Amino acid sequence: RARLAVRRKAGERPPGAGLTGKDPLSRLLQGGNSATRAKPAGQRKTVAKILVVHGPNLNLLGSREPETYGRETLEEINARLQALAAAEGVALEAFQSNHEGELIDRIHAARGEADFIVINPGGYTHVSVALRDALSAVAIPVIEVHLSNIHAREEFRSTSLVAPVAVGQIVGFGPLSYELAVRAALSRMASDGGSA
Repeated sequence: RARLAVRRKAGERPPGAGLTGKDPLSRLLQGGNSATRAKPAGQRKTVAKILVVHGPNLNLLGSREPETYGRETLEEINARLQALAAAEGVALEAFQSNHEGELIDRIHAARGEADFIVINPGGYTHVSVALRDALSAVAIPVIEVHLSNIHAREEFRSTSLVAPVAVGQIVGFGPLSYELAVRAALSRMASDGGSA
């Protein structure tokens, strides 16, 4: 199970600085993937879809503990992710709720419509068996995302009930964590012969 968890210190170069372009992280940061390869003539194209799910309190991004979570708002993050996916010919829907049942209902509704789920479960990461079970039940590949490095914070935050049902976990890069997750989903969809 892949996990990308690096904390940046003051003065460090941003992620991707100095990478060669040949390694997988460089390709993710530079947008290199083949999710929208041309289809053979006569083959019907269906648009692939990524569902981005934001858990509780993420609607407060930009004002909530900016030293930990950054100053970018959820709306700004969503707009950037939608532009990234659209550039690859993939649809992206973002959904946020502070209520566990609403998150579970949206995940259930994704069956048959989403090819990948990117989720930041927020505080439910550590306590919600029901959310973990919903992700497992729909059998859609999942990438777990966190803005902060949950493994370097309070001990209770280092346990994720979602991680065992996710294909990977990206933590600690602030809003860039979401972008890395969407790029990873696009790459995985292309390599798995997804519908894009």
